[in-house]
Amino acid sequence: MSMGKVYMIGAGCGSYDLITIRGMEALKKCDVVLFDSLTDTHLLDFLPESCERIYVGKRAGMHSTPQETINKMLLQKAEQGKIVARLKGGDPFVFGRGGEELLFLIKNNIPFEIIPGISSAVAVPEMAGIPVTHREVSRSFHVITGHTKEDMLPEQFRLYAKLSGTLVFLMGLAHIEQIARNLIEYGKSPDTPAAVISNGGKGSQHIVRGRLAEISGIAKTNKICSPAVIVVGDTAAFELCSPEKKILDGISVTITGTKYFAYKLSEKLIEYGAYVNCENLSDIVSYENEERIYETFADIFSYTMIVLTSRNGAEIFFRILRKMHIDIRKLSCLRFAVIGKETAKILEDHGIYADIVPKKFSSEFLAEAIIKNKKLNENLLLLRAEKSSPVLTDILLQNKISFKEVKIYDVKSERNGQPHKINTDFIVFGSRSEVTDFYSQGHTFSTDTTAVCMGKTTASEVKTKFGINTVIPEIQNAEGIVSLIKKLKGR
Repeated sequence: MSMGKVYMIGAGCGSYDLITIRGMEALKKCDVVLFDSLTDTHLLDFLPESCERIYVGKRAGMHSTPQETINKMLLQKAEQGKIVARLKGGDPFVFGRGGEELLFLIKNNIPFEIIPGISSAVAVPEMAGIPVTHREVSRSFHVITGHTKEDMLPEQFRLYAKLSGTLVFLMGLAHIEQIARNLIEYGKSPDTPAAVISNGGKGSQHIVRGRLAEISGIAKTNKICSPAVIVVGDTAAFELCSPEKKILDGISVTITGTKYFAYKLSEKLIEYGAYVNCENLSDIVSYENEERIYETFADIFSYTMIVLTSRNGAEIFFRILRKMHIDIRKLSCLRFAVIGKETAKILEDHGIYADIVPKKFSSEFLAEAIIKNKKLNENLLLLRAEKSSPVLTDILLQNKISFKEVKIYDVKSERNGQPHKINTDFIVFGSRSEVTDFYSQGHTFSTDTTAVCMGKTTASEVKTKFGINTVIPEIQNAEGIVSLIKKLKGR
């Protein structure tokens, strides 16, 4: 077996799209990825489906994977001949312990490649409008960890206080009072500008500014939380912020659901300035090769109407037709009922125009439209997902509509990282099963988070499981979600 290789990749700071192109390309070809807490999990959606994902979160004050264990995992995976991505927030060599991991790989003769990332030491102040250097104001900057005892010793502050450039403290929020007090004690003016930036580069970014003598109290009063970057120096007084304000600037949204849906919604939200976080994104697992599916399609002309409730189901439907060599012209005797413009568009791309497309994209309205437009001896074939809402079938049964329901795919979510609290302004749930899956993983919500739900059944499940506020968009697709969020939070 040939030896594998390790890519040491800096994920950048904040949003997933701040990774380098080289870093993104390396992710797309890896067999295994080891990722930390401060990486945007949206990056994991660019991995090959077969890629093994290993969470090795490292955060102050929280459970983390021992460094020795991480080193051994890198070695083991590479010796198995695998391409390994070691994905670290920011840059691997700026207090990221990337050097330690590479020294271990060198000792064991493991090939590797270093792909730098944008460090929070520069990027977080920058995205808050604070340049770490500026002509005639600061000609140097100094990056200091506020996390180790050695860097908090008095003899260190004698040196820090004499530095004329910008001081950037990483991982120092827990010691901010000590940092400010010691800098002043050893010579820094109490009036030196200072700033603290929490969750830099994200929709939940929070910035406070003030004099060095008061910055600790200001951070405490404003409940600034980790991860945070502390900036001390004259440039901390700068606010290089664009006068342009997008309608959703400062609004944060967590998206669940299929990757296609997440990408489409993300693009629209980001266009209006929102920060997007993706959680539990799912893949479509098709059943198209199962014998029972072939048996159903072999008997397809015994039905009068095909019912497709999603874009995914429509795509799988046409793939099965091709595999079974069923000429699409033979479907002229069948009627089609679908949910949503995108599902209808898939049909149109194959030369079929749906007979029934309810104005509101939900199972309830589809059932009502089918009942309203039913014909004598109507016999329906419902092609749906494994965990579809029972609303459609319940209404059809109540109205004595003959149908056969066939599950042609399932939606499997990727479980990345540990259970944690969602603090974004909104979270989007596309189905009841997504809510149930989220709950089973132990995730919780801030009381300020509102769930945008696709339909009453999904909203009811959110209320039952989490008890947070819910809203339902009038048009239940990506455009409808964006319109609702703009209406509720737009500036």
